[in-house]
Amino acid sequence: MTRLDIGSLEALCAIADHGGITRAADHLALSQSAISHKIKRLEDGLGYAVLDRRAGASKFTREGDQLLAYGRRILAIHEEALISLTRRPLKGRLRLGMTEDMANNGLPNILGHFKKLYPDVSVNTTTGQSLHIEQQLENREIDIGVFDTFAHLKRPTDRALHHAPLHWVKAPDFEIDRSKPIPFLAFDPDCFYQKWAMETAPAQDIGFETILTCASSNAIISAVSSGLGVALIGDHCLAADIDIITVIFPQPPSVATVIRTSRHARSEAALALKNCISDAFAPLAHKRTA
Repeated sequence: MTRLDIGSLEALCAIADHGGITRAADHLALSQSAISHKIKRLEDGLGYAVLDRRAGASKFTREGDQLLAYGRRILAIHEEALISLTRRPLKGRLRLGMTEDMANNGLPNILGHFKKLYPDVSVNTTTGQSLHIEQQLENREIDIGVFDTFAHLKRPTDRALHHAPLHWVKAPDFEIDRSKPIPFLAFDPDCFYQKWAMETAPAQDIGFETILTCASSNAIISAVSSGLGVALIGDHCLAADIDIITVIFPQPPSVATVIRTSRHARSEAALALKNCISDAFAPLAHKRTA
């Protein structure tokens, strides 16, 4: 019976997560030939190709995609077993702040995985707007924050999960009347999108008037598609029934989703949680920046 080698599965997942053999080799600190050898060993043992090497083809064959799914599960259990059996158990209490988008984007599942790895670490989680989370970190009210900020405001100590462009949007039939304030839809009174929009409103226009504030991305998208006004949203919120505005308004900065640790939170448990979150989002970071 063919046995699946952990190192070969790591190479396979690294190719998927980092965009090819070259980047996988860099990530695993191996040579490209070593990565290729591991994949060839998998293919020889299984009796079929897992990588589609044709020009312009997708990275994996159908069987390769199936193996990748199994490989991720095997590596996750392998990591969990190693941490549980070989690492000194961590204890403590952590306070985590995250945005609603992150709460809807898989972070609770990651916290569940973290709980299995470190059952004696208690994580108290709250959700809020990005500026509020940033202020909580400054006030030492939370230990770790996962939130959005403009990419140029990212700190050297922040760990970026991904970057994404920001877009002005409106309904297809919404006409912008520049003779009066333009209705603006904001995520919150402290929405940093709104603050930037108000500060950079075109000088020739009267400006913006915030007519709706709502913390829900779905509600903002619904309001835009209903023709209530314009909004600033990220790539992940774009929908078929809204248009991107490419003229009139200034080009908005790109947005980075980051993990930031409070200055006083330097425990092993805090580092473990930070690593757990960033490792889980590494594939997404590559896809959004590739």
